Amino acid sequence: MADFPDVRLHVVTGKGGTGKTTVAASLALALAGGGRRVLLAEVEGRQGIAQLFDCPPLGYDERKVAVAPGGGDVFALSIDPEDALLDYLHMFYKLSRTGVAARALRRMGAIEFATTVAPGLRDVLLTGKVKEAVVRRDRKRLPAYDAVVLDAPPTGRIARFLNITSEVGGLARAGPIKTQSDNVMAVLRSSATAVHLCTLLEEMPVQETIDGVRDLEPLGLPVGGVVVNAVRAPLLHPADLRAAETGALDVGALVAGLEKAGLDAPDALVATLIGEAADHATRVALEERGRDALGELHLPSYELPLLPDAVDLSSLYELAGLLKAQGMA
Repeated sequence: MADFPDVRLHVVTGKGGTGKTTVAASLALALAGGGRRVLLAEVEGRQGIAQLFDCPPLGYDERKVAVAPGGGDVFALSIDPEDALLDYLHMFYKLSRTGVAARALRRMGAIEFATTVAPGLRDVLLTGKVKEAVVRRDRKRLPAYDAVVLDAPPTGRIARFLNITSEVGGLARAGPIKTQSDNVMAVLRSSATAVHLCTLLEEMPVQETIDGVRDLEPLGLPVGGVVVNAVRAPLLHPADLRAAETGALDVGALVAGLEKAGLDAPDALVATLIGEAADHATRVALEERGRDALGELHLPSYELPLLPDAVDLSSLYELAGLLKAQGMA
């Protein structure tokens, strides 16, 4: 059974450079397997999803970008604050998104002005669109999507991005904006949501992951699992790693191995290989300390391998299979 059977909103965050968009896309494919409908959304305007799925730039419309194993579908969109505000005005004030008033707002730059003067409003609008997709029903009163995956801002900003109640406090204490904020927070703090953190086995990403969990938990935002990305398998046996790290590597065995392979073993080459083995052992030890630190969070953990080439659609299917096999989806 999957580790998050009741979760319908999967928020994926991580320090920049940890591959959170790749993880979000892979998770969406994994969740869509077996005939399910999944929406993958981004809010940073980077068009990372379109690049991964090799499709035209995403807009505010929900567009099918992939078919998952078993016939499921992955839809995607890029949530723009301007379009989200027009949605909000349509929802609460019946303002047509394509009418004269909306066109005038776009032309005047009023939407950009509003979200600049009141930065908290931007996050309310972005998360509001995500919440709408989670709770939306079709004509049969069934959920429009079985799951929604959000490629969210980095861990350094994720708590503030999701904790829109505090942001809205300075904007409105009553009225539609406050109502929208409360409704969004009800979903974000419910058992239907999980915030997953993506990391590498490096000191700074690991520490930012730990800090991110510490920021989220006091706010009542449900933390899901930790996805360790770009994992590299050790190249040496544990005993050889320990010997290399302490400078006790068997030089005779190294020379014999080179000669057995038909290679010359000059002192310079042997010294270089010993140095590289020591560097490798140091890196592996650092990664193990990172695993230990992440283990102290007592959260479900999943590992994805370092891919030898650039990530493409076939890579996403491979990573999706690994997440599913490990029980994340």
